Amino acid sequence: MLLELSIRNLAVIESVKLSFHKGFHVLTGETGAGKSIIIDALSLIAGSRGASDLVRYGQDKAEIEALFDVPENHPVWEVLNRIGLEAAPHELLIIRREINAQGKSVSRINGQLVNLGLLREAGEWLVNIHGQHEHQSLLKAEAHIEWLDLFGGKEIAESKGAYIQAYEEYNKLQKQLNDLKEAGKQALQMQDLYRFQVEEISDAKLKPGEDESLSEEKRKLGNAEKLFQNVNDSYEGMYANGKALDLVRKAVQRIQDIADYDAPKLQPVLEQMQSAYYQLEDAAYQLRDYRDQIEFNPARLDQIEDRLSLISSLRRKYGENVVDILAYLGQIKNELSALDHKEEKLQELESQLKDKHNECVGLAGKLSALRRSAGLRLAEGIERELKELHMERTKFHVNIIRLDEGKEPGDGSVRLNRQGMDQVEFLIAPNPGEPLRGLGKIASGGELSRIMLAMKSIFAKMDQIPVLVFDEVDTGVSGRAAQAIAERMARLSSDCQVFSITHLPQVACMADAHYYISKAVEDDRTFTKVRDLEESDRTEELARMLGGVEITETTLHHAKEMLALAIAQKTAYRKENQQIMA
Repeated sequence: MLLELSIRNLAVIESVKLSFHKGFHVLTGETGAGKSIIIDALSLIAGSRGASDLVRYGQDKAEIEALFDVPENHPVWEVLNRIGLEAAPHELLIIRREINAQGKSVSRINGQLVNLGLLREAGEWLVNIHGQHEHQSLLKAEAHIEWLDLFGGKEIAESKGAYIQAYEEYNKLQKQLNDLKEAGKQALQMQDLYRFQVEEISDAKLKPGEDESLSEEKRKLGNAEKLFQNVNDSYEGMYANGKALDLVRKAVQRIQDIADYDAPKLQPVLEQMQSAYYQLEDAAYQLRDYRDQIEFNPARLDQIEDRLSLISSLRRKYGENVVDILAYLGQIKNELSALDHKEEKLQELESQLKDKHNECVGLAGKLSALRRSAGLRLAEGIERELKELHMERTKFHVNIIRLDEGKEPGDGSVRLNRQGMDQVEFLIAPNPGEPLRGLGKIASGGELSRIMLAMKSIFAKMDQIPVLVFDEVDTGVSGRAAQAIAERMARLSSDCQVFSITHLPQVACMADAHYYISKAVEDDRTFTKVRDLEESDRTEELARMLGGVEITETTLHHAKEMLALAIAQKTAYRKENQQIMA
């Protein structure tokens, strides 16, 4: 439920902080007082787009903050976890929205920044706002199939999941088949090209790393004379002429003769000198061996240069190095094999596609049967709700037809989409003798209000949205119908927290909490104020709603009677609910 709502500098609201309770809440006040701004604030919390004109004139930004207490098993926690937000289900949920004077907004969930899309994804699980003429999902025919599936519960969910998995596999096979057919248009050209490339690369008999090893060998052969001269000079200077190493050896012998006289200091020096001598002697031997292995081979150098030139030519065509060229060779061999066996692959894919399509049709048929059964139950439930809203003779029908119904015959296969083989639309006939029509074509605002309320009563327990807002959906309704709407909203508040902006005293008296919105002008500035009405204040507000500006003893008495009757009605059906739960 929504525990608190704090609003600062939003339109004519300077600062308002509201605390809410369980049950049914109403917001009343004169037209233009700012009741809709409270709903706008909730809409912004749920992820609607903000605009600079929402910021109170002269202020830098508008701020809205909402505090929710959401059950640990509520789907919003899974949504927050999926989008990467740290949120503990045992804690309260805080959503904060800021809109600056340039129209840019900043949103946070439990202190963590989120973009508008992520806020909307979470917000649609928390707040559902219904307005008199808003195009809600219930009025969109394309969304009706989702509502029907939701009503069908676990059985339809499992059947639909199995169908979607098969349908996705079907689409993958279809794409493979289409790609192969498209490739077939250029198959002959590609086959000739691939064969030439395979032959060219294969004839080169490349080996991984060959280009690096040949380049290294080329450097040695190209600089053989310099290598020989420098290595030989070093060796001759160190050993062959007996110069450097002989001097070091004699120096070692002299220190060795006197080391015992001052062993602590001379012995370490002697060991260093002996080690250096042995290392220099070993280095001289290695230089001699290296010198003797140096090769002077101009013919081999020419061979290497020719080989590197061939590799360079292949690199320009097929890859950065020999490894890349060989990888490309493997790729085009596979492509060539696929082209050579294209017809066999086409036949195999077409057979698999046909089998998968038949599987999808079977699963879609099972899903369709479950939907038709659920559709009958849903229609019965809606008609039952409408009777309580004084639309006793209204007919409601869940119309389910196949996607290919009424279409020109094609290849004889059943038409499918991700939802199955069905298209669904909710139809209604408010008056006897009238044909069934789509919900969006209902002309009467009063009828539309009651239909929306009936449907939300059916789905409130299923969609698990904790806050349900009706923005003047009772417009155009009066008398018994208004009383029925009020009672239905009050009953609905046992499943979720219900808010309603209303001008009807019949609705206001049924509320568990009543907020009065007023407007005042101070120092040439307009301010909107919100009061949580006590019982005496509620009586006066109901009297105003009944009689207009002037409040009389008669309207006050009538208002008290309405409140007393409302309390009695709510007590009665709450006892009824407790008995049902027991």
